[in-house]
Amino acid sequence: MSSLLEHLRDRSRGGRRLLVPYVVAGLPEPEAYSQVLAALAEHADALEVGLPYSDPLMDGPVIASAAQRALRAGVGPLHALDLTAGAVSGPRIAMTYYNPVHRAGEDAFCERCARAGFAGLIVPDLPLEASAPLRAAAARRDLAWIPLVAPTTPHARVAALAGSATGFVYAVSTLGVTGRRESLSERAGAVVAACREVTDLPVLVGIGVSTPEQAYEAATFADGVVVGTAVVEKVLEEGAAAARDLLARMREALDRL
Repeated sequence: MSSLLEHLRDRSRGGRRLLVPYVVAGLPEPEAYSQVLAALAEHADALEVGLPYSDPLMDGPVIASAAQRALRAGVGPLHALDLTAGAVSGPRIAMTYYNPVHRAGEDAFCERCARAGFAGLIVPDLPLEASAPLRAAAARRDLAWIPLVAPTTPHARVAALAGSATGFVYAVSTLGVTGRRESLSERAGAVVAACREVTDLPVLVGIGVSTPEQAYEAATFADGVVVGTAVVEKVLEEGAAAARDLLARMREALDRL
């Protein structure tokens, strides 16, 4: 069992729902980034840290723009790992596209993640069939592997993806890039149900979870939520305290279940 999975199962005892905020590394500027992580960690069960990348495939305008801002400030993907080291004590999950991993070398990248204190890895553009070497390198350093399952993923592939997970399964609630939605997708429940048929690992809903009400709705059928765009917007527009307050409201909504 990975240390991340052990941590999440401990946190979810008694039916407590999990809250995992996402932030782009280096926001709002590198000097203030540690303060942002500390603020988010107050109400988080784990933190997902997006490594800035110039050509994101699944990020909507808010997160893509935030990544460009971080890159202009000198925070590249590998620097982002080092910048996050020691910033908070709770588990951190690195979300990256595969190109930076390939350039660094899979083993070297995982080693750098581990040295920086990361506990998990999400690589959304790496197909399952090509991921075995990276998953093995991650496992050697106790980096949990977190696959994404989409609403259009065939049942057999859901089983294969969930079977590769060693942290949690990320249930993508809707098609398209990251961003706010007016309401939680009707497809979210079906994605979670498909995952639950093939795994007993935690299943968290992400993409389009932006409000306490949406978080509550998702957590009525999932083990928790990942919240990205709404957190990044708060950090950039109002600061770390506002992002912390948003998560406090989400934590309160989840704790009503």
